Amino acid sequence: DPSSSSLTQSSVAPELPGFYYDSEKNRYFRLLPGHNNYNPLTKESIQYKAMECKRLRLLEEEEKQKKKTTRAGLNSSALLQKRQLGLLSSTSYCRLVHELKVNCMQRRKIEIHSPDSSVAGTNNFKIIVADVACERIFTVNDVEHGGCKYGIINLSGLGKESLAVEMYDNLYFTNRKVLWEKFLFALTHFSKLCLMGIAETPGCASLLPASLFSSTNPGDRPGMLCSFKISTAWSCAWCLNPQADNCFSTGLTRRVLVTNVVTGHRQTFGTSSDVLAQQFATQTPMLYNGCRSGEIFSIDVRQRSRKGQSWKAIRLFHESAVTSIRLLEAEHYLMAADMAGKIKLWDLRTAKCVQQYKGHHNEYALLPLHVNEEEGLLTAVGQDCYTRIWSLQDAQLLRTIPSPHPSSKDAIPSVVFSSRLGGSRGVPGLLMAVKQDLYHFSYN
Repeated sequence: DPSSSSLTQSSVAPELPGFYYDSEKNRYFRLLPGHNNYNPLTKESIQYKAMECKRLRLLEEEEKQKKKTTRAGLNSSALLQKRQLGLLSSTSYCRLVHELKVNCMQRRKIEIHSPDSSVAGTNNFKIIVADVACERIFTVNDVEHGGCKYGIINLSGLGKESLAVEMYDNLYFTNRKVLWEKFLFALTHFSKLCLMGIAETPGCASLLPASLFSSTNPGDRPGMLCSFKISTAWSCAWCLNPQADNCFSTGLTRRVLVTNVVTGHRQTFGTSSDVLAQQFATQTPMLYNGCRSGEIFSIDVRQRSRKGQSWKAIRLFHESAVTSIRLLEAEHYLMAADMAGKIKLWDLRTAKCVQQYKGHHNEYALLPLHVNEEEGLLTAVGQDCYTRIWSLQDAQLLRTIPSPHPSSKDAIPSVVFSSRLGGSRGVPGLLMAVKQDLYHFSYN
């Protein structure tokens, strides 16, 4: 944490305006320009140097495997003994085993193969998202001459010793630069369609058949590309509830737009703030929205648009802009993250916060949350480029993973975690995409 370095400095020596105290050299250095109007020392450069030293130190510790268990007495033999004695239920046993394994994951770089040799390793990853079965990864990559392209990575090769995966590009790519904070996407439950959009004016949300990413002959690929003109969009979500089938929502500036892709019918709900995060419930036709104002509210999409905001069913409040929301499986709880770096677990039945997950770092970016209930884990990548994993049950920080690349705004990792990467018989672990590289943190 950069703030910890400033606290350390102030405790050792008093802070003087215009000067920086170097604890190693035990002296002050001038921050203001000197007689030659050249000063290599700035607060930003000092902070970056401290962060980079910490990152390199953590990487070195990972290489040496200097790992400590996050809970006293947590080891495989002790867990197995408690399970055999009936002191642990099967659910608790599996959850604690995952905590133990996550704490010992080892990083390995993945070799990416592609039918087109010019595809693999030539463009920076922006986003990676797994389908529901975790058999494939949907990717967004930068293009050198501007814009982005989309592809799918087949993860079947992860279980082999070579640790190689195959990547396929589709026929379409955007002709404009897509910002990390403003790329909108959602995968349907059956991974047959991809919903994506560009947060520029004029913008659009497009439906891409997953068959466009097929590894078969390009001539056999269908040419369907369904686009809906939508301007100033911040977020989007696809509805999986049968009562509002074939619908998707987009969070816009001060309004929510629900569109039926078959009929083209649209419903508009006015809001008092920009909608930055969205997710549909699956058991009920409810849409949950997180706003720039910090408000989280739900909409029953079966009702018609009304004036005012009397249609808001559940209302929760954060102190900062909400950047990501995730419903838990039973849909009684909702996880939300904001631009103050706070992650809270809300009980929707009582509208109260029941848990907070500390350590996340964010100030302005739209960063996603990754909830894995089966493993009992919460994963999030901070603006400081650290990937943090918490216990979903008691909010204990289990592990902090430094990025293999130096921290920067354009090098924030994108991650996917699953106990079955590559399908039902896949391998457990964490996938991390940074710059042009893809890494696999495998269970030891």
